Amino acid sequence: MTYFKSLLAAAAVSTLAVGCIKTDAPSEVSRAIPTSDQVQIKLPAGQNRSVGQLSDYYVTTRSVTATLNGGSAWVLVLIHSIVQLPPTSVTGNIYTWGPGSSALDPADYRLDVTANADGTFDYVLSGQPKTDPSVGFLMLITGHADPTAGEDLGTGNFDISFDNIHTADPIDNPTAQGEVVVDYNLATHHLGLSLAALAIDGTPETASYAYDESPDGSGDMTFDIHANVGGTAALEEVTMRSRWLATGEGRGDARITGGDLGSDQAIASECWSTTFLETYYTDNQNFQPTMGDLSSCAFADQDLPPAN
Repeated sequence: MTYFKSLLAAAAVSTLAVGCIKTDAPSEVSRAIPTSDQVQIKLPAGQNRSVGQLSDYYVTTRSVTATLNGGSAWVLVLIHSIVQLPPTSVTGNIYTWGPGSSALDPADYRLDVTANADGTFDYVLSGQPKTDPSVGFLMLITGHADPTAGEDLGTGNFDISFDNIHTADPIDNPTAQGEVVVDYNLATHHLGLSLAALAIDGTPETASYAYDESPDGSGDMTFDIHANVGGTAALEEVTMRSRWLATGEGRGDARITGGDLGSDQAIASECWSTTFLETYYTDNQNFQPTMGDLSSCAFADQDLPPAN
């Protein structure tokens, strides 16, 4: 993620705090924003793996979760790294770090945190291109955090504008585009994401993701994407749901509708063991022959959300 490297330069705004500190930000600021560990998708990983026999659906599930973990983590790590330091200035209930950056960075950055009367916090990380300051500061990340329920029980959301990230720093982010909206509930161990972007050829792509973790470490994720997944330029709707136990064994079900399939739909299911090896597979289009035993599945039934 090239934008990760460039946005980390925003931490350089802390250097401006020296000598011009008015007051410390309230300690609740850093506690209100969740850590990357708290907002993390936890998919079991084992030691006994045979690469050639790994479940394809397990690999897909792990790839999606790793990507989304990274996408959420860098935002939270960035914000946390800044708010640990004294603010540059304070205006009423608004605490500001910056603006500033390193000498060679293509953009200047500023973080504004608003302490609301109800105990919640709003924050905005903004960026302004040094090559054209007339653009002004653009909102790159906007977030809301509600820690009032107590330690590790907070809720909130944040929005990442990759279009603005590109405008603020097109050098490090030449292809950044689209938007990601994240919401979380620490008490229920829920994480949701909505993604909107354009493919390289200009085709719109949207996706949504929901993840829920149980106290015992088992999990349930559903991933939907509306995009061209093959064939003509028509857009298909792809839904994948993966469920797994704390032991690591699980099941993935996938459905493709619309686009080149017309009124038809393709549905496939695969199960994996505690060592993530495929134990069962079937699909309704005979893409591959049915193999294994359904009784080996941690979840006996296919359970996909209704098609749109």
